Amino acid sequence: MSTRTYVVRVAEDPADLEECFAVRKEVFVGEQGVPEDLEYDEYDAVAVHVLAVREDGVPLGTGRLLHGEAAAAKVDGDLSVGSLGRLAVTQEARRLGVGAALVRAIEDAARARGLAAVDLHAQTHALAFYERLGYEAYGPEYPEAGIPHRAMRRALQPRG
Repeated sequence: MSTRTYVVRVAEDPADLEECFAVRKEVFVGEQGVPEDLEYDEYDAVAVHVLAVREDGVPLGTGRLLHGEAAAAKVDGDLSVGSLGRLAVTQEARRLGVGAALVRAIEDAARARGLAAVDLHAQTHALAFYERLGYEAYGPEYPEAGIPHRAMRRALQPRG
């Protein structure tokens, strides 16, 4: 696997979205025990979804960006901040840079929409991963779907 490459793209058709949802089901529902009715929500219909696929088309990871009113509901009404969420990478693709590539693609989608920052709710075991990508934790730890989380944020700089 390590010699194979992957691409990250915005999921723009129903087949891509189904692959995004399948990765989330595998990781969050299957591995982490998140109830399926909590995993999928009304925001999926308005989110920008990104998908990482292996060169042979096998899905490796996904994530989503909420913006506008959908994000404002999650980030204290601030329309200039996007919300990164549902970042999931399959077991075979972990430690290959897929997660970081997905985060950067979501940040690029946020920049394209004129957003000033990206907020996220990180599982506490993933704090160091997001910190390496420039995110800073704030506020207390809290449970989400029975899993400890912290809020994190990164200000976006224009890509030069």
